[in-house]
This record gives sequence, structure tokens and C-alpha cells, in this order.
Amino acid sequence: MHDHCPACELLFEREQGYFVGAIYVNYAATVGITIVGFLLLDHYTALSVTTQISLWSVFGVAFPLFFFRYSRSLWLSVEYLFNPEAPGLPSVR
Repeated sequence: MHDHCPACELLFEREQGYFVGAIYVNYAATVGITIVGFLLLDHYTALSVTTQISLWSVFGVAFPLFFFRYSRSLWLSVEYLFNPEAPGLPSVR
């Protein structure tokens, strides 16, 4: 990951442990999709519970690996929305 945005100089890496919130975003997205997906498949298909648990277990391991980059971006966006950088802060370069 880059240290700062090449276009606007926004500092990405704030302090140690800053992106722990991104882990929560990733976890919430994974759990939400898994539960809703399980309930929808259970209602609309004839898959057994064992098959569905196997399917959603694989999803629960693979999806967070794919989505972690996007969860970091979402976390940074939420931070910037609620705590925007002041224009007079020192530049990274």
C-alpha cells in the first residue's frame, strides 16, 4: 500500500493499529453476506444444511482475503468523511 495518495497527498498510514477498524468492516461484510446468503439458499433451493455449511465455510475463508483491500479503503473513507484533513497540514514529500 502506498504511504500517501499521489493525487492529493492524503496520508494513508496514520499510526500503528489504525486499520484495525478495517478488520471489523471486513468481518461484518463477511458475516452479513454469509448469513443472508445461507438464509436465501435455504429458502429457495433444496440444498442440504451440510452442503450449505460446506459452501459458506469456503466462502467465509475466501471472501475476507479478497475483500480486505476494499475494507481498508472503506475504513479510510469513513475516517476522511468524519475527520477530514486540514488543508494546512505538512506535506508528505
